[in-house]
Amino acid sequence: MLAVTCPRDRLLPSEDLGASWRAVRPRPPGIHLDSAASSRQSHRALEAAAHHARHESELGGYVAEATADDLLQQGRSVLGGLVGMAAADVAFVESAQAALVALLSGWRLPAGSRVACLPGEYAPNVAQLRAAGLRPEPLPVDDLGRADVDAVARLLADAPPRFVHLTHIGSHRGLLQPARETAALCREAGVPLVLDAAQSLGHVDVDLGADVVYGTSRKWLAGPRGVGILFARPAIAAQLVPVLPEPEGVPPLRAFESGEAHVAGRIGLVVAVGEHLAAGPDQVRERLAALGRATRELLDGVAGWQVVEPVEEPTATTTLRAPDGVDVLETRTRLLTEHGIVLSAIGPERAPGEMTSPVLRVSPHLDATIEDLEALAAAL
Repeated sequence: MLAVTCPRDRLLPSEDLGASWRAVRPRPPGIHLDSAASSRQSHRALEAAAHHARHESELGGYVAEATADDLLQQGRSVLGGLVGMAAADVAFVESAQAALVALLSGWRLPAGSRVACLPGEYAPNVAQLRAAGLRPEPLPVDDLGRADVDAVARLLADAPPRFVHLTHIGSHRGLLQPARETAALCREAGVPLVLDAAQSLGHVDVDLGADVVYGTSRKWLAGPRGVGILFARPAIAAQLVPVLPEPEGVPPLRAFESGEAHVAGRIGLVVAVGEHLAAGPDQVRERLAALGRATRELLDGVAGWQVVEPVEEPTATTTLRAPDGVDVLETRTRLLTEHGIVLSAIGPERAPGEMTSPVLRVSPHLDATIEDLEALAAAL
């Protein structure tokens, strides 16, 4: 990367990767900077899902699914590799939230069990923990909201919870949590770590030693909506009790896969994760981090908007606090309707333990350019 002081002169790494990512997707009518909500799928992922949907119409849904068994199993293996697990440790579900629900419904922990999670935890996650009869308690964090590793070590030693739930990257803030260090501490203390990787799978390294990981297809992996993934190591999977167990010889976690599933979407995800691997996960992470850094450099202070994250945070997600008197939701709508720029407006209800006001979220994928970011700055 060229070392320069002016962000407009910055060269992003792997421009060929950005160009190839762009070339294999439908051309957007505007500027898409909203991958933390839902990324744009490739032609191949779209066509693979459509091809299977046609097979369902021709052969019947269950016959078509049987013909795709080998491909789906290959997908489980490849996805498991992203988090350091095996194909038997992977279950396809319908969303990241569905994965958390499946985990909690199968784990059947005693009511009132303590679960340590971030003060800025995603509100639907907290709601699911409480619905399962569990008691969320705050992990210690620093002034930015990042888990304080030393204080977490003391918590695990003095008052260990039943498990630690850590959202790797929040949906309301592009802050990367110290998941690898937390996993090591949890392993030493004998406390399971559950990692919410909805915003990190395909974005940053997720092979960090967590006991359970869950995520989604539609964000940084750029797969279809309506597909999620639950990963659980054998020691945890053995503790899960499904409503109906799988037949002998079938991995126990498979019992948590719905029989009434969007199989075409799962196939689209398998194709998308193959494209992610072909792009080179290390290169993907490097370019995404550089896009995040460039976004913060270009946008901080523009028209009074203030970047929340540290400039060098190694993620592609940036959130902006509005100047006094500026409505975030109206700004998001104006950017879309007047400039064709797709972003998200995030309200405090997303993470009420941490947020006090709404933010504008910018989350470019590999195909974004400095010119795209400059257009956003000009529109703001």
